[in-house]
Amino acid sequence: MSNSDSDAALGRVPSGIFILTAGTGDRATGMLASWVMQAGFEPPTVSVAVKLGRYVCDWITEGEPFVLNIVAEKQFEMLKHFGKGFEPNEAAFEGLAVRHCARGVPILEDCLGHLECEPTGHVDSGDHRVFLARVVRGATASDASPMIHVRKSGSGY
Repeated sequence: MSNSDSDAALGRVPSGIFILTAGTGDRATGMLASWVMQAGFEPPTVSVAVKLGRYVCDWITEGEPFVLNIVAEKQFEMLKHFGKGFEPNEAAFEGLAVRHCARGVPILEDCLGHLECEPTGHVDSGDHRVFLARVVRGATASDASPMIHVRKSGSGY
């Protein structure tokens, strides 16, 4: 396969759409995350890739817990809200229904479910850091289908 063929094929690997929330209090933030998957049964484990250089990547590297909020199929407003990204200490949850997990990390009440996660390790993969995280709690709020993303190219989001 040529590079353009590989790029097109890689872009066709489907992924879910999640809002990763991290931090507590005024420091809490959220970001779009699409490279997430289950990585183990016992203990329940997920993997999530975060671009190197993002401040949230540093927080998770230091062991801070995070929540993966599962975006429903038609929740385009979540994409619009979190797609722009947030600077450190910028209010990320204005206008959204939020509650907090036992560790103080925001949970988005309008998403179809969430997973509360504690990082257990990581490996760098080119321009991203892939984290393994133990799922300590989770819940579903809806039977709606999750949003799935398929890219046209494997060289960008």
